[in-house]
Amino acid sequence: MRICVYGAASFSIDDEYIKRVEELGEQMTKRGHSLVFGGGANGLMGAAARGVKREGGYVLGVIPTFFDDENIEGVYPECDKLIETKTMRERKQIMEDNSDAFIVAPGGVGTFEEYFEILTSKQLCRHNKPIVLFNVNNYYSELNVMMQAAVDKKFVRADCLKLYKVTDNLEELFAYLEGPQPIRTVKDLKEG
Repeated sequence: MRICVYGAASFSIDDEYIKRVEELGEQMTKRGHSLVFGGGANGLMGAAARGVKREGGYVLGVIPTFFDDENIEGVYPECDKLIETKTMRERKQIMEDNSDAFIVAPGGVGTFEEYFEILTSKQLCRHNKPIVLFNVNNYYSELNVMMQAAVDKKFVRADCLKLYKVTDNLEELFAYLEGPQPIRTVKDLKEG
């Protein structure tokens, strides 16, 4: 399975996040999966790639050329394949098209945007790929509270909460990713 991992590019995050995402990458390879990611060398993007490569796995990086041109972020040097794009939108589309599942590691605004875009696409039945929020150190616990509040206030249908899994346990994470996904229709998920 080709698994897309979204996550922070920050230099300054706590080492515990780095260790857990490197372990995630190692386990992906041990279970026969490959990595699709944003191509960066820093933060949790780099951690996922290092973990996969440490176990001899395959890494596909997708990065906009302006990241390197404008010195925003360095490219992870050991990608088996690197695709350079002109825009962030093109980058996200290539990552989505080349992935069978998505893991959202802790991250900032860009990671939130990637998560909500892929969740929205699933809610609209544009794909039925598994999505997991990797809840390292309860990073996504407040997001869970916000999502439940949106359900309680009738802005989001309760079934939307079934479109993804939240866990910090790698066995649970992979059991969900590797298991069957229920087939749903737009009508099931959205009031029309």
